[in-house]
Amino acid sequence: MKDSKKLIVTHDGGFHADDAFAVAALLLHTKGNAEVVRSRVPKVIASGDFVVDVGWEYNETRSRFDHHQPGGAGERSNKIPYAAFGLVWKKFGAAISDSEEIAARVDAKLVQPIDAADNGVQLGNYEGALAFPYFMQNAVFAFEPTWNEKNLSLDAQFDEARKFAGVILEREIAHARDALLGEGRVRAAYKAAEDKRIIVLDEKYHWGDILGEKAEPLFVVTPDRGPSGNWRAHAVRVGPNSFTSRLSFPEAWAGKRDEELALVSGVPDAVFCHNKLFTVAAQTKEGAIALAKKALEQTPMFEAH
Repeated sequence: MKDSKKLIVTHDGGFHADDAFAVAALLLHTKGNAEVVRSRVPKVIASGDFVVDVGWEYNETRSRFDHHQPGGAGERSNKIPYAAFGLVWKKFGAAISDSEEIAARVDAKLVQPIDAADNGVQLGNYEGALAFPYFMQNAVFAFEPTWNEKNLSLDAQFDEARKFAGVILEREIAHARDALLGEGRVRAAYKAAEDKRIIVLDEKYHWGDILGEKAEPLFVVTPDRGPSGNWRAHAVRVGPNSFTSRLSFPEAWAGKRDEELALVSGVPDAVFCHNKLFTVAAQTKEGAIALAKKALEQTPMFEAH
């Protein structure tokens, strides 16, 4: 006999990334075998199999996931308080992603920033910034009808927002899963490299966190994405949240392509250098390695380790 659908209840009215992602996570957990109702009516809330971001109750055993009650619903060891998305993810994240480690990575990258924003916790200082960052909560809020869109309903737009959230959540799970799978290969490539300033990878693994912890790497060579068959050399950044490279490619290469870049770099199959000097491309792996070596040659202070 087919199981009956579960009932997910969240609040009506305006919505945020917190409730959209919490509902999306529960729909993944139930494999879509659930109905979503948006209401603040106590009788409706009481009937829910899962209740998120409404009801003034956090009870993991009863699948009640609100954080608006006095005292909230607790906080992580890093002091980021839980919102509804985090509470749902804490209970079901490992089951949804088939891994405690993957769930922890998704929590750190996606869930915690959403929880922080929903609880009014600012994660950075943007005073004096050239432009204010566009966050996930901004993307979800964009689904809300404007004051002038009288033809759009909040419930219908929430449905679009939670679909969007579901796509993002599934993609972040996939990225976390494959990053974990590739980490051993990145470490092996680092260990095998004779000159650890240039690390060559046979796939475009997620290498930033692993190689960023090592002192020596300056450039990483990977196959390019897309049909070109090109290879790229990437500059390693000084930190995971920085856009500053440990060593940039030569200024003379900035923005140059094809024959012009080949001439100035001395690498015949060079095809592109970004004008911000953090990545270059060549037609072959050997060409990309040669570009990285040429960059090192123009900066003799960086000696091989």
